[in-house]
Amino acid sequence: MAKQKKKLSPAQKATKKKRQREYMTVFINGKQKRVKRPPTVDGMDVDEFIKNNADPIWLHQNEMWEDMD
Repeated sequence: MAKQKKKLSPAQKATKKKRQREYMTVFINGKQKRVKRPPTVDGMDVDEFIKNNADPIWLHQNEMWEDMD
């Protein structure tokens, strides 16, 4: 007969949820590894967010001339 799975305690659920928010699983050399997730702003990549929302003055002040239209 198969073993029954144990339910996670509330503390274990919280740590699992936190770990899933901070890290993602990728395959490296055929093995699963946990790596930190790239930083995001409102669910978008930081560079994409800047391209969509920055004004030309801010881009100039931060020397991001290649992103200016």
